[in-house]
Amino acid sequence: MSVLLAILKILFVIDCIALVVLVLLQEGKGRGLGTISGTSESYWSQNKGRSREGALVKITKILAVAFLALAIVLNLGVFN
Repeated sequence: MSVLLAILKILFVIDCIALVVLVLLQEGKGRGLGTISGTSESYWSQNKGRSREGALVKITKILAVAFLALAIVLNLGVFN
């Protein structure tokens, strides 16, 4: 059981570091001065899901779910 606990802790640390890095790589949600004048959505913002930024958002969501799952499993106390 201690080997499994060590593996889960290592995965948890890797997940934490990857989550921090991906959040820092993402662009801000602010739209700048375009929101003041009421400009419409651009082609870039409409197709953001297919871009690098969209991929970062998807991976961040997956890592966040993995973070929560690992945190719950590690705090259940099954391995102690």
